[in-house]
This record gives sequence, C-alpha cells and structure tokens, in this order.
Amino acid sequence: MAAKFSKKLGKNRVIIVEPADVHYYQPMFTLVGGGLKKLQECSRPMSEVLPDLAHWIKDKVVEFDPRASQVRTKRGDIINYDFMIVATGLELNYEQIPGLVKGLELHDSGVCSNYSPRYTDLTYKYLQGFQKGNIVFTFPKPPVKCPGAPQKIVYLAEDYLQNNGKRQYANLIYNTALPVLFGVKKYADTLWKVVERRNIEVNLKRNLLEVHPHKKVAIFEDLDEPGKTYETKYSVLHVTPPQSTGEALKNNADLTDGGGFLELDKATLQHVRFSNIYGIGDCTNLPTSKTAAAVAAQCGILRCNLGAALSGNTVNMAAYDGYTSCPLVTGNNKCILAEFDYNLQPLETFPMNQGVESTLMYTLKAHVMPEIYWRAMLNGFWEGPSLCRKALHLGMGR
Repeated sequence: MAAKFSKKLGKNRVIIVEPADVHYYQPMFTLVGGGLKKLQECSRPMSEVLPDLAHWIKDKVVEFDPRASQVRTKRGDIINYDFMIVATGLELNYEQIPGLVKGLELHDSGVCSNYSPRYTDLTYKYLQGFQKGNIVFTFPKPPVKCPGAPQKIVYLAEDYLQNNGKRQYANLIYNTALPVLFGVKKYADTLWKVVERRNIEVNLKRNLLEVHPHKKVAIFEDLDEPGKTYETKYSVLHVTPPQSTGEALKNNADLTDGGGFLELDKATLQHVRFSNIYGIGDCTNLPTSKTAAAVAAQCGILRCNLGAALSGNTVNMAAYDGYTSCPLVTGNNKCILAEFDYNLQPLETFPMNQGVESTLMYTLKAHVMPEIYWRAMLNGFWEGPSLCRKALHLGMGR
C-alpha cells in the first residue's frame, strides 16, 4: 500500500513507521522447518523492500490517538496524519505458556516453533536428530496467523521420517484447540483422509498449558472438560504460540473490538468509527483466516476505497468478500490449495479440483508465490488472483 500510494501522492507524502531492520516472507517458515528451504531465503533488508518515495521512520508506534489523528512513537515523536492504514500484525506470546521459552532456549530440549525466525531452524534440527518417541504438534486458541501452518509441519515431518527410515519409530500427535481439523469442509474431508492414511493422531479441543523441558513433558487441557488435563511425553514438541495484537492497539478502546482487534467494516476495510482510518491484515477483526493471500486481496479493496477517499469520492466503495488462501503442504511436492471466502465457501482460482493433493500446487506454493510476493506484492502490483480466476474460468469466476 505504501508503494501504491507513494507513487500516487509523491515523495515523502506517505510515512511508514516500522522498527525492524529485516523483512521476512513468513509463509516460507514452514518449509524451512521441514528442511525444504533455508532461512536466508525468507528475508530481505527492510531498506531494500520499502518504497523509495515513502518516508521511513525507523521506530515503533506506542500510542494511537484517533481523535486527534496522531500517533506517538517509542522515541516520543508525534506524527500527524490525514489518513492512516493500520497494519501492525500479530505478536507471538511464547511467554504465556510456562516453560516454553526455557524449552526453546535450552539445548537439545526438543522444543521448536516455525513461527519465529529465531526458532525455525530448530524444527529441522530435531527431526534430523530424532530416534524414537512422540512428536507432538500444537495449535492454540485463536487468533492464529496462517492457521494452516501448525498442521503443515505435521505432514512435512511425517514425510521426512518416511523418507529417512524413521517413521516406524515415531508416534505423530496433532493437538489442536479447534473443534475441527480445518474450517472449510471440502478441504477438511481431504485432510482427514491424509491423517488417517498416514497414521497421524489428531486430538481436537486440546490446548497446550505448560511445558516441562527438562522432563520432556507437555501438559494439555481438555477444552470440553474444564479442569481435565493430559500429560504427554515427547521427543520433539512443535509449538504454535498464543498470539494477539500489540499493546498499543490492544489497549486502545476507541480503535478495537472486545478482543483487541482493529474494528473495521468487513466489506470496505474502513474503521467503523473513524472514517480516515483503514486497516489490513492480521491485526484486524475481519472474520477470515489471517494469511498473506488475504492481505493481497485486501490491497485491491484499500487501493479503491482509500483512493476514492483521497479524491473526496466515497460513493460505490469496493467490497471485500473475505477471500483468503491456505496452501496446505502435505509433503515434499504435495499441496492442497485451499481458497475460500467469508462464508467458508471454496473460491478457487484454477479450473480443477483444488481439494486434492497436487504437485502443481506445491510448485506454486514453494517457488512461484515467493517471487510474486517479493517482486509484485511489495511493489504494489499484486492484489490477489481475482483477475486470474476470472480469466481461467472464462469470466464466470468472482
């Protein structure tokens, strides 16, 4: 969005407040954990990916004042704005699970997580060193960014063990706090067949409470029976951490809903109380899966609606249908490309059944999508596959 509007408005008219030195393509982290990509392939220096025409303030927003159209940064600077796009993402709250951070930092504890670049390499390291026992994977209570990632690593781990003669020594367990394996029935039906065929144990409504890294024991709660817990021994424990919006947003009642998420009109992406504020991505309360694909589709809506607001014309605003995508990697060279809308109805790009494992979809996920992200999306040229979908479906697709 910064690239798009800085071209439209001119040099230094768009301000980006961003504290990080490195930008990561996070959808690739799972492939790093599975040994199919290297961590260095996931990153670029922030200075190289931000648009030249925008003004980068290397700082963090610590306070929003939407009534005054201002934000305050960690250094104490006050920045005024005419319009603002909030895109603060989600924070990873590893510390909320007792013993988890210690396990991640402890040598040879078997505890790993693909969600942070700090820990992603641990996953493949522990798979390589695995001898026998339980390999346990977790999915916490929502919200979770890239909700397919917690189970993608299950399939990649099983594939790795199978290909390296270790599968018979491993008991793979996927414990998810959700009541379903996947939210869209078409893809869930296929995934249940995958886990059954590959002898992967799935426990629904089971949430990680605590980790004892020295004992290699994890404590889970049964969400159907409050107070009931399970103690599970592990050789490897892959944890998806609890997640939330950052403090500055979460604690601002003017901007957020009851859960601490930016409260938007789900069609226009405009804030429900402040007309000069828009939002995008994981920090919003939009009722769709939090993925990079969702952000791409939202970009097109923002371009239209914020562009109209800048011109003083807000009639016939564009409407977001909730499009999102989860490329569900099920092994080396296999992927189910789930695409769906707000109503959890499939909204597929290709004129073929995407609810089956496909080498073509794996190639798209592992090799094509990263190039689209770096070369097109960050430069303001990619707004999701809607035009491709219409072309491939002879103009009949949404």
